[in-house]
Amino acid sequence: MGYLIGLDVGTTGTKTVLVDEGGKILATATVEHPSYFPKPGYSEQVPEDWWNSTVESVRQVLEKANIKGTDVQGIGLSGQMHGSVFLDKDNKVLRPAILWNDQRTSQECAEITEKIGASRLIDLVCNPALTGFTAPKILWFRKHEPQLYEKTRKILLPKDYIRFRLTGVYATEVSDASGTLLLDVKNRTWSKTVLSELEIDYGLMPECYESNVVSGTVSKEVAAILGIRPRTPVVGGGGDQAAGAVGNGIVRTGAISATLGTSGVVFAFSDTVQTDPQGRAHTFCHAVPGKWHVMGVMLSAGGSFRWLRDTIGDKERELAQAKGVAPYEIITQEAAQARPGTEGLIFLPYLTGERTPHCDPNARGGWIGITARTTKADLMRSCLEGISYGMRDSIEIIRAMGIPVTQIRVSGGGGRSAVWRQILADVFDHDVVTTNAAEGPAFGVALLAGVGTGVWKTVEEACDATIQVVSETRVQKAHAAVYNRYYPLYQKLYRSLKDDFATMAALLRETSA
Repeated sequence: MGYLIGLDVGTTGTKTVLVDEGGKILATATVEHPSYFPKPGYSEQVPEDWWNSTVESVRQVLEKANIKGTDVQGIGLSGQMHGSVFLDKDNKVLRPAILWNDQRTSQECAEITEKIGASRLIDLVCNPALTGFTAPKILWFRKHEPQLYEKTRKILLPKDYIRFRLTGVYATEVSDASGTLLLDVKNRTWSKTVLSELEIDYGLMPECYESNVVSGTVSKEVAAILGIRPRTPVVGGGGDQAAGAVGNGIVRTGAISATLGTSGVVFAFSDTVQTDPQGRAHTFCHAVPGKWHVMGVMLSAGGSFRWLRDTIGDKERELAQAKGVAPYEIITQEAAQARPGTEGLIFLPYLTGERTPHCDPNARGGWIGITARTTKADLMRSCLEGISYGMRDSIEIIRAMGIPVTQIRVSGGGGRSAVWRQILADVFDHDVVTTNAAEGPAFGVALLAGVGTGVWKTVEEACDATIQVVSETRVQKAHAAVYNRYYPLYQKLYRSLKDDFATMAALLRETSA
């Protein structure tokens, strides 16, 4: 029997899964890597750390499953989107990678919008200029570190740097490339128009493939390091969200996913190219050949929950350690003791700015409505509710675009919590389900590797053969009624504070200079 490997270069670590030809997961391993925050709003990682965690996680799954690495027949790659890796002529990394949640490029975004035009940019690449995307990072690098930029010979996304280390090939695929702001999403190829007008050399970009196409094979030297056979095929793979959608079976119209990782993503399949004229949601190529998706992204979903754990969850962490469970389990149990709506307490989850629907790097988080009656349980529940409101923002945009929503599949850390699933169902005012596929993007690209190497004929066939709904959480109508009344207030609070957020950002720049 042959086996498939799926690799996901995430924000906190690299996850590897080993899957058999029936789609059964035989082993998983995650190896963490650090992030660095050299200035307020900056977020960077060292690509060599990704490679080290990749090597270690692959070795671990092979050892756990006790199989011969030479029986691995294909590898799929996924990873955090938008990050920029700059290589020189000797393939050395010129600087730490600037990540998806880095907010330093607001000025470059404004320059791109002014140069190309807001509506024309959406027409050319289906998306507005956002600080998370890759093109503004390139312009920032060129402006602020020109001597290093002059040495650049290739620009790669995080997973594609790992592909290069595996195969020696410069390549990407359409779903991840969609998040660069440099891809003609409608035609699934690099936009020569945008590259030219931004004065970015076309030759800096890697070859772009469909997600299930074999893009290269593992070199003899790397095969020896990993313990697999030389020339093992590596498929295009997918950006983490498109790959996660494949791993959750979002490959037909009607089903959408709500994924709660560090960021929060609502993902809707589309047979055709559909764009939000206001640019609040993203339109990208799907990892399903010839298909697209619409995606809303909030920057601090699980990130807000982790912040809550780290700042006010000391006792919960101690109790969790004593009980041998995750701190999040204790926190959600405590949150369940508070009433829906938490007596008017609302949490704004804009800890690292916000993307959907506000496109505002200056947005900041906070609690509004604290009173003398507010308890710690209220703070915890309101955090979960605020994140859920943020996810609903994306669902409402997708509905307004005319994309049908018949089923919402919840995944990620929040999907594992019965308490949070219930809050999501009630805030969305829509039943939510989970599937048996809990390994997200890594599992999705393992399936893509199976399609690319002939295990399944199509991505849809792979998903049908391996993914089933396993639980359903029904809306509690009384709770949904409460949230339907508070949700417009949640939306209004951002609008009320928008100018103040900009003033705060300006003051921070002045006082930290």
